[in-house]
Amino acid sequence: MENLTGKLAPIFTLPDQRGEMVNIADFKGKNIVLYFYPKDMTPGCTTEACDFRDQNSVFAQYETVIIGISPDPAARHQKFIEKHGLPFTLLADEEQTAAELYGVWTLKKNFGKEYMGIERSSFLINKEGIIAKEWRKVRVKGHVEETLEAVKALN
Repeated sequence: MENLTGKLAPIFTLPDQRGEMVNIADFKGKNIVLYFYPKDMTPGCTTEACDFRDQNSVFAQYETVIIGISPDPAARHQKFIEKHGLPFTLLADEEQTAAELYGVWTLKKNFGKEYMGIERSSFLINKEGIIAKEWRKVRVKGHVEETLEAVKALN
């Protein structure tokens, strides 16, 4: 997959957990941690979301918003947010629009089966809308701390 670091972040509009349309360009002037994850309510994705939740106020101190994206519908995102007290936006990418733009909709293999799915990835977009750093094939453990260090390095 093509490295997007240093490039203008691809712009897209998707519905959030309330079904309201969110355009990524609306966050210009803030840093964005855009994280793609496979599925709400699964163990790894729940851990990652809760790690971001637990550090959300620290990210906010660095003028950084967290936005999670998965192919789940808005209603499922709302349940996920309520169940785990997530203080950030989750976007429903049911048609894989954003996932395709960021190159994270990939062929996956699990127990001998091949299927298309989200490759867990994160992108740090700076206040000018440029991708400052990207992480692909993310391992959940320690990822939020690593992301926070990159945010601090921006400022």
